[in-house]
Amino acid sequence: MRWAAAGVLALSLTACITPPWQQLPASASQAEVQAQLGKPKEVYPLAPGVTRWLYPTKPFGEETIAADFDAQGRLLHVTQVLSTQEFNKVEVDKWTKTDVLHHFGEPVETSAFPLVKREVWTYRFKQDDVWFSMMNFYFDAEGIVKTTQISPDPLHEKRDNNLF
Repeated sequence: MRWAAAGVLALSLTACITPPWQQLPASASQAEVQAQLGKPKEVYPLAPGVTRWLYPTKPFGEETIAADFDAQGRLLHVTQVLSTQEFNKVEVDKWTKTDVLHHFGEPVETSAFPLVKREVWTYRFKQDDVWFSMMNFYFDAEGIVKTTQISPDPLHEKRDNNLF
């Protein structure tokens, strides 16, 4: 009996902490999504007739929720795009700045390396849902992804302040 009660409690606690974006019904309208998640911070066109709404948590958060809609304004799917699985979709020498922007949204930070003619866009994320990390996309002068790099997020590094 105790096991059954513990199981019911665990299920009820799980239901309480399910993020709102995971509770959206299939084929929800844009109005329903906006009522649940609010006005999107970024909106981009994807494939013909598909629109992506982004809900970033930057500058310090590690999530960006993407809601994709068809031409009729119905929800196709919703996902957290700042993840290892989503970053693995990026194709070096093929994806452009526009592709990265429309898929992941605006970066948390940009850097320029003029001597090597590279621009870097950086996104905070939780690598494999465990490690606080930064995903870096390196673009050439034409805006094509040339390489990617994952680095530790300095925001979460332990600092030794005992200098003296």
